[in-house]
This record gives sequence, C-alpha cells and structure tokens, in this order.
Amino acid sequence: MSIEYLHTMVRVKDLDASVAFYKLLGLTERRRIDNEKGRFTLVFLCPPGQDDGHNDVELTYNWDGDDGLPSDSRHFGHLAYRVDDIYALCQTLMDNGVTINRPPRDGHMAFVRSPDNVSVELLQKGDAKPPQEPWASMENTGHW
Repeated sequence: MSIEYLHTMVRVKDLDASVAFYKLLGLTERRRIDNEKGRFTLVFLCPPGQDDGHNDVELTYNWDGDDGLPSDSRHFGHLAYRVDDIYALCQTLMDNGVTINRPPRDGHMAFVRSPDNVSVELLQKGDAKPPQEPWASMENTGHW
C-alpha cells in the first residue's frame, strides 16, 4: 500500500487577507473552487514551479462566517517553507505589516503567523546566513 501527501488545509476568516499573506511568502494561486451549494471557497496555493498538487496549502473560506476563527491554532502545529533568503523575506513581511514572532536571529529559522493565526516556519535554504541586525538582537513577539 502506498501513501501520497496531497495538501494542508487551514480554515480562514478573511480570504483576501489570507491569500495576500501567502502570496507575500512567495506562493502562487494554483486553483480556486467556489461551491455555491456548500457556500464555501477553496483556494489552493503552492510554491512557484511546484504546482503538481503535492505542495499545496488549501485555504477554506466559509461564506457564512466561521465563529471559531481566529483561535490560537496551536493544536494545528505549523506550516514550514524553505526560503532562498530568510532576511529578505522577513523584511518584506515586516514591510507589509506582518509581525515576526520569532526573528531569524540565527540566520536559519523564523516564525510568523497568518491573518488566521496559523503558525508558519521559515527555514533558510542551505547553510544559515551569518547573524546580522536588526534580526540578531530582535526579541520574540507573542508566540508561534
């Protein structure tokens, strides 16, 4: 018997804000399904060039609202992405109003949260970058 990873699904409260956040991370929208009968929208996003459906994040938006969101979402764990330049991406995220919960002080790992409180781990591709400011002395904000 074989098993194949397909995607990770997270519920979102504000579809536009969530899509914008994941696009800031560098993901692209691969497909979208609007289901009139079920009154929901599914948006599948993936890293560029990885659109075979095996690296998707599925955002599920319920048209009639979702009173359970945003919750702490710690039970979910986190999404993890390897990035080419952790400092540049964290700067882009900060410039767009995203809080860096765990800054990349070590040049290797950072954590941020989506608009729906989903924890996202960012890992530097290859070796860690040399520590540099403002990241090296930046304190944690909140939790991840």
